[in-house]
Amino acid sequence: MRPGTILVCPQTNPAWTPLFAHAAGLVTDMGRILGHGSIVAREYGIPAVVGAGTSTQRIKHGQMISVDGDVGTVKLLEDE
Repeated sequence: MRPGTILVCPQTNPAWTPLFAHAAGLVTDMGRILGHGSIVAREYGIPAVVGAGTSTQRIKHGQMISVDGDVGTVKLLEDE
C-alpha cells in the first residue's frame, strides 16, 4: 500500500493494523462505530467511514475519492 492511500475494503481485522500507519483514510463495506476499523482509524487520526455498504463495488482501484469521517460521506472525485 502506498503512503497516502485511502484503504477501501470489506472490513478490517487486527492483522491489518500496520496498514493504518500509511493510510490517509478508511472506507469499509461493513463495520460499526465500535468496530476494529473505527477504533484504529481514530487512534491513527485518519478519517473513516464504516458500514458504507457497497463501497468496494462502487470504488475502483486507483480512483480518487474524498472521505469525511465527521459526517460519514465518501465522494467519488472526477479525473483531473
